[in-house]
Amino acid sequence: MARIGIYGSSYDPVTNVHLWTASTVAHRCKLDYVVFLPCSNKRKDKRMNISDEHRKEMVKMAIENNPIFIFDDYEMNQDAWKIDTYTTMKHFENKYLGDELFFIMGADLLVDIGDGKWSNGDKLVSEFNFIIMARDGINMLATIGKSGILRNNDDGNTFHLIDKGLAMEISSTYIRDELNMGGEPRYLMPENCYQYIKKHKLYMKRIG
Repeated sequence: MARIGIYGSSYDPVTNVHLWTASTVAHRCKLDYVVFLPCSNKRKDKRMNISDEHRKEMVKMAIENNPIFIFDDYEMNQDAWKIDTYTTMKHFENKYLGDELFFIMGADLLVDIGDGKWSNGDKLVSEFNFIIMARDGINMLATIGKSGILRNNDDGNTFHLIDKGLAMEISSTYIRDELNMGGEPRYLMPENCYQYIKKHKLYMKRIG
């Protein structure tokens, strides 16, 4: 039985922090594989800055040399109304029958689930396990304790909290802003992805 982490994100663009996070989580949580799952640009709760195709190509390039990293475009191929994390995890449960699945996310998303903002959040927490990465200013234990959805579904194994060493805040937003302002974020992302961005003139300020 494999231990598999599902790592969903916009990857707009993929960064070295994404890769470092996935590698560190895999090491510390004894995961056999980490699935990189870019979200779809059809989602109503997120606005992407480039096409699915560009984001897909960069994620595939970024992870191509690590045998424990897997690319999956499941959400990109779904109709917008079908996309929620519970449905996605049920898909992977059927795809990886008999394996142990973990949804990897930041503590900010834990807060949103606890506040009832996620579709099927109660079922998601009752049926799946999570690896939660620290975010500055968020007390993860307190977040679980004050939410009925979270604490009533926690059997002691539901939430694996990673509190130290995973709070790096260099983000895709920062990289996009640097590119838009003519900055040089070259070493914040894989070199092949940086060259892809330059070639296709992605995230750069449009003139005229």
